[in-house]
Amino acid sequence: MTDHDHAIDWKLHGVKVIPGDQLDPNTAQTPGMERAAAVNLARVGAQKIWAGTVKIHPNAKTGAHHHGALESVIYVISGKARMRWGDHLEFTAEAGPGDFIFIPPYVPHQEINASTDAPLDCVVVRSDNEAVVINLDIAPVEKPETVAWIDPIHRHG
Repeated sequence: MTDHDHAIDWKLHGVKVIPGDQLDPNTAQTPGMERAAAVNLARVGAQKIWAGTVKIHPNAKTGAHHHGALESVIYVISGKARMRWGDHLEFTAEAGPGDFIFIPPYVPHQEINASTDAPLDCVVVRSDNEAVVINLDIAPVEKPETVAWIDPIHRHG
């Protein structure tokens, strides 16, 4: 027997389009942000990824948290993101529309909307099908150190 002897119903088990106005807010949350799931095990049968949206209101910030063993990627759609991370949120960097943010496993972090008058809208993708969120009680340093990203593959000079 070949794989073709047991045809897969691609209509039911193929591509799925999730309308942007039908995302599921019933997902793990952190104070200061609104997460909504688009792609996960329950909604589409995803086995290895979770994807959704995050909205942070103007001049707002999230509580400190991490995502366990998961890797996360944030893509900034609109607004200005200020990320803080570290055991005392002692490091910071900013990202704007079109920028990607990578968060390794277990990194304590906080998202901040650096704008006082516009929402921060992002897409988030994580490396597992469930939304792991561990909210933390961290005393942040007053003045974090700004960290510039240096591309390890295409270093200049």
